[in-house]
Amino acid sequence: MVNWTHVIIHHSLTKDGATVSWDAIRKFHMEQNGWNDIGYHAGIELVGDEYVIMTGRSLSTKGAHCKEENMNSKAIGFCFVGNYDLIAPPITMLVKGASYIKGIMDIFGIIPANVRGHRDYATYKSCPGRLLDMSIFRDLLR
Repeated sequence: MVNWTHVIIHHSLTKDGATVSWDAIRKFHMEQNGWNDIGYHAGIELVGDEYVIMTGRSLSTKGAHCKEENMNSKAIGFCFVGNYDLIAPPITMLVKGASYIKGIMDIFGIIPANVRGHRDYATYKSCPGRLLDMSIFRDLLR
């Protein structure tokens, strides 16, 4: 089992719509990047009129979402489907995502300070989006 110490938050940088994007992200990661699965362990997206948690890689497998500081081996990757450089993520999405992540944190003993945005490690990126305020999100985890 991997010794998870962090959760890294991402956004897909794509518009979330009425169709399921998660499988398209998985296909892109596998076909374009040559990975054996989607890079994230889980994510959330709007399906119809509700936000749904989507499963990705097994938690027994290291991620492919943040190579900086060897975070793929330390951090569970979670993706909010949408482009949060352009719009703020809906609060209902953040609350549901936080609820899921809080459960993961409880299982692995991860503290809120170790839930970080991808941009905290890859400073050339805006991920999880300029309009996703990580301090507000971490407050939802307490």
